[in-house]
Amino acid sequence: MFYRESGVFKTSYAADMALLPLPSTRWAVAALLLLFVAVVPLVSDEYALSILSLILIAVVGAIGLNILVGYTDQVSIGHGAFMSVGAYTAANLIVRMHAPFWIAVPAGGLMAALIGVVVGIPSLRIKGLYLAISTLAAQLIIEWVINHVSWVSGGTQASIQVPPPSVFGVVLQRPWQIYLFLLAFVVLAIVGTQNLIRGRIGRAFIAVRDRDVAAEIIGIDIFRYKLLAFAISSFYAGVTGVLYSYYLGIANYEQFQLDVSINFLAMVIIGGLGSTLGPIFGAIFVTLLPIVTRRVLESAGGLFFAASDLSAVIPSLRLVIFGGLIIFFLVVEPEGLNRLWRNIRNYFRTWPFSY
Repeated sequence: MFYRESGVFKTSYAADMALLPLPSTRWAVAALLLLFVAVVPLVSDEYALSILSLILIAVVGAIGLNILVGYTDQVSIGHGAFMSVGAYTAANLIVRMHAPFWIAVPAGGLMAALIGVVVGIPSLRIKGLYLAISTLAAQLIIEWVINHVSWVSGGTQASIQVPPPSVFGVVLQRPWQIYLFLLAFVVLAIVGTQNLIRGRIGRAFIAVRDRDVAAEIIGIDIFRYKLLAFAISSFYAGVTGVLYSYYLGIANYEQFQLDVSINFLAMVIIGGLGSTLGPIFGAIFVTLLPIVTRRVLESAGGLFFAASDLSAVIPSLRLVIFGGLIIFFLVVEPEGLNRLWRNIRNYFRTWPFSY
């Protein structure tokens, strides 16, 4: 039956801590990879691939923010700023030095990680809303630097054109090529995060999140691990910014403003804090919700509004519905979409029995 654990015997600690401990889980992951790699590019049109690409980029950024917010309980609303650092770092390397993607992507992540460490220094003395305000200050400062320092942002309109990436001499220009390129980074982000959280660093993060004073008493250097969480989260954000620049073909500060940071924070909260699947569910939900609400309003809005007013009303109504649905969902299931998935999974683990 689905997700049965009976008959699976582990004889070592390594087997118990395996990334995919159950045979059914390994088969499910293999089937999903086959679906997304071989089937989806063949059956999806250009519009569907563009939406899937945006979801994949959002997944990488949401996973990174979840490391900071979900595993160490450090609220950040400056994620978009770290994304812009990675985007402009990579854009300058690509345009001025003709760096390939395998240099530009990690360089953007490392520069964002360096800035993240600087921003994370106040985390030793402040937390909660006070820490969130300090990350907001970082968002505003980085935006100002990008807009006013021409050698960083390229001068006029703070925009740098980014050519498409090249893999083994093949320039990735078609939508399905970009989709597979982004999918590879999502797989790396998921596997890397899973291994990080299962190890010593992940256990230290969780100890700091649950009770930082107790963690310090048992010998955990909370300042070191808080800075490490900021660095890793910012690295993911920088990589996300580079991927956005590759996908859109341009690095522009308007892509990484405060509303982007809030959207990513909404992804990890709605998806479920402190889990790997939560940010994935949240990225899908937050990315698709505006698209779905816009289509619904365009098709049903004519029943309530005149055709001449529809174009002006839809953006405002879309924001109202978007915010209302988020509030409703958090009231109904505060622990996020990942909790709903766990409930479904646990039901099938004992089905057809009631215990």
